[in-house]
Amino acid sequence: MNSENSTISGDFEALKTRHRELRENFDESFSIRIHRALSWLERAEKEVDDADAAFIFYWISFNANYSIDRASSNRMSEGQQFRDFFNLVTRLDKSNSLYAIVWERFAQEIRSLLNNEYIYANFWHISQKGDVHDWQKGFQETRDIVNRALVAKNTVVILQILFSRLYTLRNQLVHGNATWNGAVNRQQVNDGYKLISNLQPLFLSIMLDNPDENWGELAFPIVDMS
Repeated sequence: MNSENSTISGDFEALKTRHRELRENFDESFSIRIHRALSWLERAEKEVDDADAAFIFYWISFNANYSIDRASSNRMSEGQQFRDFFNLVTRLDKSNSLYAIVWERFAQEIRSLLNNEYIYANFWHISQKGDVHDWQKGFQETRDIVNRALVAKNTVVILQILFSRLYTLRNQLVHGNATWNGAVNRQQVNDGYKLISNLQPLFLSIMLDNPDENWGELAFPIVDMS
């Protein structure tokens, strides 16, 4: 990655080295979770000239962080899983690196994403029914929540709302509802790629520092069929 998008906490090679050094003391399911996330992080870092592809691969890596067995989670929504994950990693972030990314390094990109109605899910759900005022009301309410979080410097709330926007962007790309390298959504793709490429290695770094925390039951564990 170029210097503009270099990660704060280290790239794949540095994180993989840490994993190799520490994994003998890890619970097996946690080690598998990290291994899966690192494999997609490695793939994402190869896409230096394709923001769409890089964003998707980074998202898969991020998904491995928090993906848990649905039965054990009482079928928690994606939003609930985001919230629980962000609460945990923010609490464990002793160096306040997440705070630095949200409030200092990428404040402009985050504001741009949060103010973009085209990655606000209810814009599409409600506007298609013809009631413009309803989505605008919800969008403004979310902006008010964001503004209060900005004043209080509530990193968890910002991350939760930010990733709900990025989740909509992810859906647009993965489900073929956006054009590859399209001009229409270039700003949100570039901003989303820049953010997740810096946040995901940091999430993994925090997880590696805290292997004994409860990261949830692993979804799709490895099954021994022998």
